[in-house]
Amino acid sequence: MTSLAEESLLLKKTVILAIFSAAAVVLSVVEAMIPLGTLMVPGAKLGLANIMILTCLYFLDGKDTFLLVVLKTLLTAMILGTFSMLLFSLFGAMLSFVVMFGLMKISRRKLSLIGISVAGGIAHNIGQLAAAAIVIDSSSIFYYLPMLMIMGVATGVVVGIAVRYLINSLSNMKMFAPFAKEV
Repeated sequence: MTSLAEESLLLKKTVILAIFSAAAVVLSVVEAMIPLGTLMVPGAKLGLANIMILTCLYFLDGKDTFLLVVLKTLLTAMILGTFSMLLFSLFGAMLSFVVMFGLMKISRRKLSLIGISVAGGIAHNIGQLAAAAIVIDSSSIFYYLPMLMIMGVATGVVVGIAVRYLINSLSNMKMFAPFAKEV
């Protein structure tokens, strides 16, 4: 039988995951309204939802963050897109998650949140290009990788800075205090 303290912690964790999921979906929808790809690199996005993914990795565990990635990807695809969008988003999001989760586990004290975010941004682009290569049955799509890597670094830095500020703010809240970790 679980104690009242354990049940309270589980409820807080569930509420945090729900808040992060809703925020990630809203950030994805807002991002879809920004015509960044037409101005700079076609297909490039800011990766604003990664703010919530990396914040979740900081406060919660890998299983919770994986659930967040799946929820965000499915809900965003249902709101905004098509099956192909779901495929590209899923490949990018899963590879990004695996890379950021691995880096958080292996080198949490050696890499900054910005570095982990940059790696996640680049991994997301590689995952999406891999999905595109499968769909068009050609690896020639990877010629686009250098441009996307530059965008991945730039957006990763912005997302990483946002995550640092968000984590600092949330860590001071009573609800998040039991989940705060040292970076």
